[in-house]
Amino acid sequence: MTPDIYIADTIIQNGTLYNPFTSDWEETSIAIKDGYILGTGPQYRGERVLDLKGRRIVPGLIDAHLHIESSLLTPAEYGRLVLSHGTTTVIADPHEIANVAGIAGIQAMIRDAERTPLDIFYMLPSCVPATPMDSAGATLTAGDLAPLLDNPWVIGLGEMMNVPGVLQGDPDVLAKIRLCAIVDGHAPMLSGAPLDQYIRSGIQSDHECIACDEAEEKLRKGMYIFMREGAAARNLRDLAPLANCSTSNRCAFATDDRHADMLDAAGSIDDCIRIAVDSGMQLEVALRMATLTPAERFCLYDRGALAPGRIADFIVLEESDRFSVERVFKRGVEIGDIPYIKPAPLQTAFHCRLPEIDDLKINGAGPARVIGIIPGQITTRLEIHDVIGSNLPDTQSDIQKAVVCDRYHAGGFGIGLVRGFGLVEGALAVSVSHDSHNIVALGAEDSEIILAIQTVASHNGAMVVVSHGRKTILPLPWGGIMSDQPYPDVVASLEELDEHARSLGAIGNPFMYLSFLALTVIPELRLTEQGLFDNTCFGRASLFIDE
Repeated sequence: MTPDIYIADTIIQNGTLYNPFTSDWEETSIAIKDGYILGTGPQYRGERVLDLKGRRIVPGLIDAHLHIESSLLTPAEYGRLVLSHGTTTVIADPHEIANVAGIAGIQAMIRDAERTPLDIFYMLPSCVPATPMDSAGATLTAGDLAPLLDNPWVIGLGEMMNVPGVLQGDPDVLAKIRLCAIVDGHAPMLSGAPLDQYIRSGIQSDHECIACDEAEEKLRKGMYIFMREGAAARNLRDLAPLANCSTSNRCAFATDDRHADMLDAAGSIDDCIRIAVDSGMQLEVALRMATLTPAERFCLYDRGALAPGRIADFIVLEESDRFSVERVFKRGVEIGDIPYIKPAPLQTAFHCRLPEIDDLKINGAGPARVIGIIPGQITTRLEIHDVIGSNLPDTQSDIQKAVVCDRYHAGGFGIGLVRGFGLVEGALAVSVSHDSHNIVALGAEDSEIILAIQTVASHNGAMVVVSHGRKTILPLPWGGIMSDQPYPDVVASLEELDEHARSLGAIGNPFMYLSFLALTVIPELRLTEQGLFDNTCFGRASLFIDE
């Protein structure tokens, strides 16, 4: 008689298993019991046997850093989408909804995540608002965050974006860092002694590196490097040379910000693996970064490898030279079609003082500060252009007006200039505006900008393209930043928005670039409801140089 210790629920037979501990492949069987790995090898028996006929098996993929809100989907619907691409665990920072709805918003995200088989672990939002100079829907202190640590799905402190606060020893910033043993960072372009001080404060990772030398310095100083490949920020190809057999235990992948249409078409961490391999990274190195490294970084020792005692999360690959997921198993059970269930509502009313045509007039002329869009990056450049206020927007020079409108306190709006969107007519507006999520709009015609802003406000959150009376709208009723609809419907709406925007001359992914215009913690020049913000000196800036 076979001893009970050898009796499994399921035997996965004739598979070629990737082992992240040794970064190699092994032809073996896997025994699964109660959703966990009982062991590997021929000594196990089980009533159910699945013969993979030599197919490759990889542990479930793990996303080291993302904001679910940026997908425009609720957590459960996000899970329904990314599970199909082989991502079985994600580390999410809910600072987007926290800026909108505070602790209640975070709790709503955690509750909705219970409706998906995807394991969603949360990092406490460290910067709500993003900086003391931002105006959001909530302000969260260390004391506000501390009770959330009792939730088993909360595992650390999210990206510490307030670099000046860390370097200046701000008491509330340091109190937040002391809350958790695991602390993520956010320090674009930080180097030398200031980086040393940032690390000494207790911050352990960074996902904002855009160049290999920056990432290498941070890696050599002990930080984990999350190689990000989002929609607007695409850094993976530049950072890929850093990863090898010696460094893969300190490097992981992060999608950070991907709309639902990109997730549906390109994928999640599976897409990162393909890009990494195409960039020259060894497949086994990329797989280590997608599985065991993020598990160890976040002390999730129950996953990341198919080893005894670990959760039986794994994917089966297609028979192809290109990394492609064919089947997904969560806790030993194959993921099939997961039905859509509409989430509980999360409504937030908009309180705006909407601009009128006269408010958008720019008086004066001369050298002006213009926000320059950098394709493939969320960073911007400060550009100086000679402009005549009465001639703006200037479509020939690709300089459009941009507006950020306060959605919380009816506090008014800031106006600036942006170059690089390519619009020759019409306007775009959205209530997804990192991180405060005020309404941000941009256009080639003042009247269309006004109409786009009014449309977003009237829906209590939306993405909008307008031109000559035509409107394309994706309502975002969940906190004003997420849809409550099934992801295929959201993908279809995004395609309609992009098609309308392209017909007006817009660059690709215009809403992703638009949503980052107000993010004050990213260099160089930004726009908020209070006007221009210069990240290089962390202060306000005038539109015209001589003002």
